Amino acid sequence: MELKVAIVANKEELTIQVVYRLRRLLAQAGIPEDPLQPTIVISVGGDGTLLSAFHQYEAQLYQVRFIGVHTGHLGFYTDWRDYELAEMVASLQNEEIKSISYPLLEVKIGYANGKPKRRLLALNESTIKRGNRTMVADVYIKDELFERFRGDGLSISTPTGSTAYNKSVGGAVLHPSINAMQLAEIASLNNRVFRTLGSPIVISDNDWLQIKLQHSSDYQVTVDQLDIPQDQMDTICYRIAQERIRFVSTRHMHFWHRVKDAFIGDSEAHEI
Repeated sequence: MELKVAIVANKEELTIQVVYRLRRLLAQAGIPEDPLQPTIVISVGGDGTLLSAFHQYEAQLYQVRFIGVHTGHLGFYTDWRDYELAEMVASLQNEEIKSISYPLLEVKIGYANGKPKRRLLALNESTIKRGNRTMVADVYIKDELFERFRGDGLSISTPTGSTAYNKSVGGAVLHPSINAMQLAEIASLNNRVFRTLGSPIVISDNDWLQIKLQHSSDYQVTVDQLDIPQDQMDTICYRIAQERIRFVSTRHMHFWHRVKDAFIGDSEAHEI
């Protein structure tokens, strides 16, 4: 397959300079740019930029692989730093470029007004909240009622997204080799009258979640960084998608190293 590259970048001044150097190195290596039908998508910026790149090319996941170049601190989806461009471009000239894949979340939104269901993909997570009021929703696992949730909302994440919002609401960090999704409650109400499990749960790729919402016009649903407009939503279904995201693995950092670097840092620095 012919190597063709697309570049997705943010608008930061440093990123603009990095993209300029990257384009020059790609031209010198004889690697063409093709933003319409690329085989490699290079994200330059941070994790947010890579999320944007993913959604821009999510219809071409079977044809493309991703590379992340970070222009700030190390991110979870970025393997290369801005001063390593020459090494990165050289790695693309290998005859056999290997890849590593991660699971994605399939989101299907149903509507009370008969509007056709909307299908989306999430690389990180999807959340459901309800304005400034308590959200009440029935949570089904594989068509069986599991609990009636009352609280601020729900977060459903992929393994790679488990280090994002999921972690901040008490969810577990999952290794991306686990083909599963995680449901975490956001400030659930638990007392003698209202009860939920109150703990994050991990759902296998053989199961699915269905969230049945009470009628309301103030739900706030997100899929990664995208805000989904409210239009009489009544159900949201989640499962592990058949599609997967693929990253070029010539220099793919160990997941637990990423976790340590992001949340713990240099352990020797904490020694007493």
